[in-house]
Amino acid sequence: MSDIKTRIATANATSITVRGRDLVRDLIGKVGFTAMVYFLLAGRMPTDNQAKVLDACLVTLMEHGWTPTSLIARLAFDSVPSEAQVAIAAGLLAVGDVFVGTMEGCGRILAAGVGQPDPDAYCRAVVADYRAQKKALPGFGHPLHKPDDPRPPRLFAIAREAGCDGRYIALLQRLSAELDRAAGRHITINATGAIAALLLEIGLPPPVMRSIAVISRAGGLAGHIAEERETHAARRIWQLAEEHIPYEEPKS
Repeated sequence: MSDIKTRIATANATSITVRGRDLVRDLIGKVGFTAMVYFLLAGRMPTDNQAKVLDACLVTLMEHGWTPTSLIARLAFDSVPSEAQVAIAAGLLAVGDVFVGTMEGCGRILAAGVGQPDPDAYCRAVVADYRAQKKALPGFGHPLHKPDDPRPPRLFAIAREAGCDGRYIALLQRLSAELDRAAGRHITINATGAIAALLLEIGLPPPVMRSIAVISRAGGLAGHIAEERETHAARRIWQLAEEHIPYEEPKS
């Protein structure tokens, strides 16, 4: 098995080494959590501005109230109250192509489009393809935030302040304009679309984007579990379901 290697970490009786750096001497107390996430994913330490952008993305995705992920986590905790990790893991299983995790799909579209000789033609082709398949374009639309999601403008401003060159953000905005034109109405850029652009701006590729969503949402779910210990809201949610979802006899 000598052909199996890792560049992530190793440990012996007296030390722990993470990507070539001593955990105790070089990392603990010197590197923040966000920078450490970037370091592990990218294999290099971020600049201060890259860490600032990633931090903004992590904070943005951490919490959104009563969502499938938080409801699932609370209901699981009500069933297994002695094992917080079970509840958090259950909630994280709902991070996917519908909720929280859609930046991966949007990131792939943006990564493929930057550098195209005719970005407007590229946007037209992408929008036409998704509409022909009757699929939602990843990174666009929101069931609550209408006409616009309040988070993307702030994220774009942070990217500008951090000195990002803005090419992925610009392409996202071109896609937005084309989607509005094709749909005949305004469809908001949502937080995951904005985050996809920002992560590309700081050198993080689409395949790691859903992992970032999982890291972020785990923190939010920990907060829900802490509250659930006090309020036992999941039991009331269960009761409300029984009260308001009637049983109906199957038709013969």
